[in-house]
Amino acid sequence: MKTMLKALAFLSAFSFQLSVFSQGPLTPPGAPSPSMKSLDQIEARTAISTAPFTITTSGSYYLTQNLTVASATAITISASNVTLDLNGFTISSTESPAASSSGILIASGLSNVTIVNGLIASNVNYSGGSYSGTGFGNGIAYTGTAPSSARVQGVSVYHCLSHGINLGFNSSVAQGCVVNTAGGSGIYADSVSNSAALNCGTGGVLANNAQNCTGSANNSGNGVQATTAANCYGLATGSGIGLTANTAANCYGYNSSTGIGLNAAVVSGSYGYSSNGAGLMSNVATGSYGYCASPGTFSHGLHADSGATNCYGFSAGNGTALYSAGTVENCYGLCTGAGTGVYSASGVFNCYGASATGFGIYVGDNGTASFSTGFSNAPSSPVAINCNLGVAIGCSTQGGTIVAAQKFLGTP
Repeated sequence: MKTMLKALAFLSAFSFQLSVFSQGPLTPPGAPSPSMKSLDQIEARTAISTAPFTITTSGSYYLTQNLTVASATAITISASNVTLDLNGFTISSTESPAASSSGILIASGLSNVTIVNGLIASNVNYSGGSYSGTGFGNGIAYTGTAPSSARVQGVSVYHCLSHGINLGFNSSVAQGCVVNTAGGSGIYADSVSNSAALNCGTGGVLANNAQNCTGSANNSGNGVQATTAANCYGLATGSGIGLTANTAANCYGYNSSTGIGLNAAVVSGSYGYSSNGAGLMSNVATGSYGYCASPGTFSHGLHADSGATNCYGFSAGNGTALYSAGTVENCYGLCTGAGTGVYSASGVFNCYGASATGFGIYVGDNGTASFSTGFSNAPSSPVAINCNLGVAIGCSTQGGTIVAAQKFLGTP
């Protein structure tokens, strides 16, 4: 009985609470508003699933699959303010023989064009001094006037007959790109960084500013050619220059044939090597190393027209290991042939020069050799330091004699 009374009391209280907290009428005021996003809100871009394709309207575009063309250009950009995302897919061509068509072609005079994240490939190869095969003439190129504010990032281009990525020098940028085998230039842009262009014809990397780049070129092409190069490596396998720039810092230029290893007006912290030419050519060199493996007479290890400081030069033949028309200071030159270890037209200071059968140190007329050491192992009358009509001050020898108009401060 007590249990029943408790149940009745609970139901009475519950009924009272329902009446106190009533929610009003249950009829909805109207149809519910949409809560899901539209397709444009989710993916506000235009899909590209077939080629050839021409972009005629500004906006954002992306690939949905790999694209292959049998001829002609795959994608043409004919509008400014366009972003094209290759979305990790590949654009390829089977055209035979390879023609002047492009994977992506930018129309004349456009601005604000961005291409990212993908691969452009065909089947051109280098053999016997020439490029031939099937596929694209160019990976990414332009027609007419170069685009302004163009950017290519994270794009790889393989085996094209002409250019890999050619954007011109009109405020263009290439970042994190790779080109492998291009009969023309590999990567051509105003600024190129963290990129590589290998096995190219007329040049690997061509830029106003190149940073953290690698470039290699065949025939007469230059590996890396820039106004300013920093932390770059350039290789030339023909008569071209491994790396050439107005200013080169922490760079390496290599020529495996007859050209110059590294050529820069101002060079610092860099290395130049040539199999049969000058290792490093510059106007002013600081903290750099030039190596020449040639037996030629005029093949210098390191050549600095106006001066060299804290540098090292090596010559394996009859060329001068370290040559300068200006002052040479705190430098080392070694020649294993009949050339000179260190040559300066004006003066050397605190240097070491050695030659197997030539002069250890040679200073031009009226020049001065100061606090330097020379060595010569010439079979007859070895001259360690030759100041000719100049002055030798505080110098010493490790083999050979000092020839100078005046010798003082305890020199022999």
